[in-house]
Amino acid sequence: MTTQDLHHTLLDSLTFASARAQAEALAAGRVSAVDLLEHVLARISRFDNDLNAVVVRDDEAARAAAREADAALARGERRPLLGVPITVKESFDVAGYVTSSGNPDYANNVAAQDSLAVAALRGAGAVIVGKSNVPLALADLQSYNDVYGVSNNPWDTTRTPGGSSGGSAAALAAGYVALELGTDIGGSIRIPAHFNGVYGHKPTAGLVALRGTGVPSGRLADRDLAVAGPLARTASDLGLALDLLVNLEPLAAKAWKAALPPARHTRLSDFRVLVIDQWPGSERSLHEALVVERVVERLRTQGVKVTRPSELPDGLLPDLTQSHRVYRSLLGSSLATPPALSKSAQKRLEALSSDDDSADAAWLRAPTLRHSEWLKDNERRVALRHQWERFFEHFDVVVTPVAPLPAFRHNHTEPKDERTYPVAFENGTREVRFLDLFHWAGLPVLPGLPATSFPVGLDEAGLPVSAQAVGPYLEDRTTIAFAELLEQVYGGFIAPPGFGGSGPA
Repeated sequence: MTTQDLHHTLLDSLTFASARAQAEALAAGRVSAVDLLEHVLARISRFDNDLNAVVVRDDEAARAAAREADAALARGERRPLLGVPITVKESFDVAGYVTSSGNPDYANNVAAQDSLAVAALRGAGAVIVGKSNVPLALADLQSYNDVYGVSNNPWDTTRTPGGSSGGSAAALAAGYVALELGTDIGGSIRIPAHFNGVYGHKPTAGLVALRGTGVPSGRLADRDLAVAGPLARTASDLGLALDLLVNLEPLAAKAWKAALPPARHTRLSDFRVLVIDQWPGSERSLHEALVVERVVERLRTQGVKVTRPSELPDGLLPDLTQSHRVYRSLLGSSLATPPALSKSAQKRLEALSSDDDSADAAWLRAPTLRHSEWLKDNERRVALRHQWERFFEHFDVVVTPVAPLPAFRHNHTEPKDERTYPVAFENGTREVRFLDLFHWAGLPVLPGLPATSFPVGLDEAGLPVSAQAVGPYLEDRTTIAFAELLEQVYGGFIAPPGFGGSGPA
């Protein structure tokens, strides 16, 4: 084998490697940042006509950054991501790149400076390759818009990679980059991670600065419930990225900084785990059953104590149904200028009875919620956070599905809130409303809890499936460690066939 062949083999071996492994290869001089970048650009050129995941690029700027990284490495500098190519969600400002959030009104909105999160990753040595696709206004479980078009899932291009960090997850699964930066308010990190078989972490609320995200510039930074966090192909890389993303807000840094507690346990068998596979009042889907049964089997094999909700004393687990109503209320009222309701939704709002306390009613009322009602729901949120804190005196993590179904086929019908999706149940397949896909995703959002989405293999159709681990407030390291310990025993990410993978071993 020639030297050139060996070099290509090394680059190929790094295609699906972790960001940590890529950084180690760069630091050891086994590969240069320039060569690793060119390998990434070649993969994007080869595959992205089909995926359309990375939609904003400046190859020359990326090459200049890679050359700077190589010079720094030659000087002996060592930083966590020095020379590692990454992409970031399109809604993050990157100096010199357009930020539009898929809105044609902002198609020429070139950012003057990096968002705080992007600046932190760049400061750690990352080479910004480009930006990944999103839905319009980040408001969908699919990633398509009139600026950049439709993104596809590398496991099946007739299916969505999810949203709103859909391009992010697809870029990871396709072997473009090892690390991505996304945002999450309704599962926008965790659901795309699930649909593509990668890892995603929704941090504790307020932990990662959002300044410099959204349009107009910074709009997302002040939005209630929203968080920024990493996506990766390994749980370890989630932890690496999180360390870089905390304590970025200059106003807060004047007086305090977060010092996250270590993971509660270093052995899987020490974790106390509650598993939930059925949303209260809803029938359990076959997908939900598959995901949780697979996790339970693995946990019990490792000697983990697993508990079901039916085994809990009354009052220990917060009321998930009522929590979801409050989540819907605060989510729907989190924008000062919310999008107008569709005609059918407006009719449903007008027909609501005054005593309707359902999540559907809360969603319809939310855009015009009186401030006094918002305050009441906010007080319920604060109380809920304390309820969860008491719960986590008895448990370390809660494991649930991420969604009631795997990646679904593209569905761009309007209005969005009238879309339905086929979900398989024990007695047959039924259409499920768009609004009913968010129970699991919303569970940790209202109380601001950390949640880590982790892959658990493929379903019978060959699509990735994932669970999520929800943990105590500010104990992000615990949910990431739980996912990492499972990964060490059972593996995690699988590369999709056609992109260098061959499916499960």
